[in-house]
Amino acid sequence: MDLGLRGRVALVCAASQGLGKAAARGFAREGAHVVICARQRKPLMETAREIREAIGDQPVQVVPVVADLTSARNITAVVARTMKTFGRIDVLITNAGGPPVAPFDDLDDSKWEQGVALTLMSAVRCIRAVLPHMRKRQWGRIVNITSIAAKQPINDLVISSALRPGILGLTRVLASQCGKDGILVNSVAPGFMLTSRMQQIGQSRSKEQGITVEEYFRKQSSDIPLQRYGDPEELANVIVFLGSERASYVTGATVSVDGGMLKGLF
Repeated sequence: MDLGLRGRVALVCAASQGLGKAAARGFAREGAHVVICARQRKPLMETAREIREAIGDQPVQVVPVVADLTSARNITAVVARTMKTFGRIDVLITNAGGPPVAPFDDLDDSKWEQGVALTLMSAVRCIRAVLPHMRKRQWGRIVNITSIAAKQPINDLVISSALRPGILGLTRVLASQCGKDGILVNSVAPGFMLTSRMQQIGQSRSKEQGITVEEYFRKQSSDIPLQRYGDPEELANVIVFLGSERASYVTGATVSVDGGMLKGLF
């Protein structure tokens, strides 16, 4: 299927590793130019190099921009750089690292404020900065990467479980407000994905428990109908579709990509 992304411009946030990296690679593979941002320069530049090598001779530009998504000024600078380079932004993928993790009693105001800035306000600011450019062209795709915690709260992820449902509410409101401008707004809710970070956690915790890494992940996957963690590329495939021409009648949706882990109906 031709997704109609050749020559489009996708801005992918927090794309130096994990889910953002997989999404950026997916858009580049489909012929879209990609702007990727992250806080740390070295892994960001390495990711840009890897994507360029992966797409081979395709006439695709990969532009890395160092940015802290908790900074409104940095977000403005990323969008300005994208517009200066390409003159357009067709697709925005909002994404950020997870907020602080601790029991509720150990989460003081500073940790909650950090979580709000990273999880909620980064998405709000990115969307707010990009919308005028999409409205001008009367075409756009916004995909928010959230988490299964947005639909099914997780006891160990207090801040995430409190804030990520807000992204779903924002998605629905913006879908209603922006549809007339040709802008589609959706979210994806990934379950357990086998990112490099998750692999590191698995190695550490399997050692603590005195079992093999394979046994650890098999145990962790026991409640997943597909009996395994997802590959980041499997999530990226859904994101790229939602960011494409072919998703022309999908807006306001939250797509669970979790191997069937979510048990609720909605």
